Amino acid sequence: MATGFFWDEQCFWHAGGNYAFTLPIGGLVQPLASGGLPENPETKRRLKNLIDVTGLSRALDLRSAPMAARDDLLRVHPAHYLDDFKALSDSGGGELGRRTPFAQGGYETAALSAGLAMEAVRSVWQGELDNAYALSRPPGHHCLPDFPNGFCLLANIAIAIEAAQTNHGLGRVAVVDWDVHHGNGTEAIYYDRDDVLAISVHQEGNYPLDTGGIGDRGHGNGAGYNLNIPLPAGAGHTAYLAVMDQIILPALDRFRPDMIIVACGFDASVIDPLARMQATAETFAQMTQRLKDAAARLCNGKLVLVHEGGYSEVYVPFCGHATIATLSGSDVTAPDPFAEAFEIRQPSPRFDSFLHEVVRDMADDLLSTLPQPD
Repeated sequence: MATGFFWDEQCFWHAGGNYAFTLPIGGLVQPLASGGLPENPETKRRLKNLIDVTGLSRALDLRSAPMAARDDLLRVHPAHYLDDFKALSDSGGGELGRRTPFAQGGYETAALSAGLAMEAVRSVWQGELDNAYALSRPPGHHCLPDFPNGFCLLANIAIAIEAAQTNHGLGRVAVVDWDVHHGNGTEAIYYDRDDVLAISVHQEGNYPLDTGGIGDRGHGNGAGYNLNIPLPAGAGHTAYLAVMDQIILPALDRFRPDMIIVACGFDASVIDPLARMQATAETFAQMTQRLKDAAARLCNGKLVLVHEGGYSEVYVPFCGHATIATLSGSDVTAPDPFAEAFEIRQPSPRFDSFLHEVVRDMADDLLSTLPQPD
């Protein structure tokens, strides 16, 4: 067996509307020379290019997947939302929610993106692959059942979970979201359920502006199974690893999932235009290794990473390469050309010490309300 890498050229063709950064052009908002949204194909395409150039792709099982079928989408999204999305897609595209423009055929591309996540989860769960990475685009972790936002049109990870639970006997799932923005869509979908542990570590007050608070822990059967870990702007490498060691790994040990799925955004990196954090390629590699070890200990190694955000065309490829090489156990490297500079830019010892105190306090609070296993 091997590490699967799920991708499709058509996902790179997903297109937004007339935007400048995250605002529609017009009035005093001048079009950008580069054009369009930060969520553009180049970060993903350049990641795929880099793993080809270094030879890492030869160590992977490269696959595509069919589009998610309507029945698959209906487990998460209501019929009226899918109908509106399809009609607008067929008539030339537009925007249904907040910051989610799409061109003609956007429905099919989003269904393909969800299909990549579905097939990655199925293949790992059924033992065809050791683990997998899905280069899904458009992303999904902000999408609510009936309202797309934050570049996300369908809830890729939730669609994959529901398909595997319905068709293939998947049980308890832990979703670890290290995208720099709060995974509000995943939270909303599983807020009342105890079979999915949703963990989001994100920059506090970034996006969305009104979600991601540490006090949002789930409701009803889901009480205690939703963990938000908001970090202050500027948190860097050691803070992210402290979150992993002191909160995420203990929570996984307590929950004992049958599979771990990562909402894998690279926008917590040092030079991302949509965030102000200080993670590096090495940060993502080390977090991946910790989750790979946890999966080996808890769920027979069943680990899937699904691509979310990350908007630096220069740096996302290095973060992704380090992550995928670690996931696959390959010794093929793409040395980080920014490593020395980004190490110097890490938080000062005083701020880093403060961050570790914040993480310890959150760990005591969050783990105290996560239910003990039966």
